[in-house]
Amino acid sequence: MKWEDQERSQNVEDRRASGGRRGGGMPRIGGRGVGLGTIVIALLAGWIFGINPLTLLGVLDGGGGTSAPQVQQGPALGSRPAEEDRAAQFVSTVLRDTEVVWGQLLRSNGAVYQEPKLVLFRGATSTACGLGESAMGPFYCPGDSKVYLDLDFFDTLARRMGAPGDFAQAYVVAHEVGHHLQNMMGVTAKVDGMRGRISEAQMNNLSVRVELQADCFAGVWAHHSQKGKGWLEQGDIQEAMNAAAQIGDDTLQRASRGRVVPETFTHGTSQQRMSWFKRGLDSGNANQCNTFDDRPL
Repeated sequence: MKWEDQERSQNVEDRRASGGRRGGGMPRIGGRGVGLGTIVIALLAGWIFGINPLTLLGVLDGGGGTSAPQVQQGPALGSRPAEEDRAAQFVSTVLRDTEVVWGQLLRSNGAVYQEPKLVLFRGATSTACGLGESAMGPFYCPGDSKVYLDLDFFDTLARRMGAPGDFAQAYVVAHEVGHHLQNMMGVTAKVDGMRGRISEAQMNNLSVRVELQADCFAGVWAHHSQKGKGWLEQGDIQEAMNAAAQIGDDTLQRASRGRVVPETFTHGTSQQRMSWFKRGLDSGNANQCNTFDDRPL
């Protein structure tokens, strides 16, 4: 992926210098957090499960989350190790391209794209959804319209989960931005409004549909990004597809439990995640990302 000389976003907040901040409870939806997989990095401890706050919220106690600390906005650069700053620059570059692509697509349909912020943190950080922790993996908080990411997740993605590559990382960012689009569209609120009105299994199914739509939106971004920049190289799409496969519920459960329990899925199977990403990639049409109709997933 030829990204080094591309424009970077101004919507990045770098909180890494104050990493490890704790307090405030788990992220909640109301502003709830919605994540790529909220992947607990307990792979080595014996289990991995994609905990989506859409389903987790029902078993949590307490009130709303704490507000995020005031931080200076701007490119995520500074006195960091060269390798980490390169990762921050990459994330900022990808975020900027999502701003351009979705800004153009929404403008062509008479709408205005409200750009999300992306927060880089280390260990833990407060959000409008409560406490955000690295062990959750990347997530989006609709309460403050921010994507939260500990860059160490990319190392986990590559080394622990078998999904290396810069475009695998770009897919992660684009997926979280997909959750921001859902928040703008009212999808997040509508799904949350079903809580308590349907069974846990039905709620899990809705959660899967939310995640697969975000995968599809990531594919739509990739389609238009490549069309506009031509910056993808051989193997890049395969990196994203592999990342989607490695974070499928069935793959994660099989690796951690040795068995698959479909009724507990909250993000979709590996095949579903790849299929919906590819649907968006091939079509470039967000209207093809309706995971909530009666078609099989």
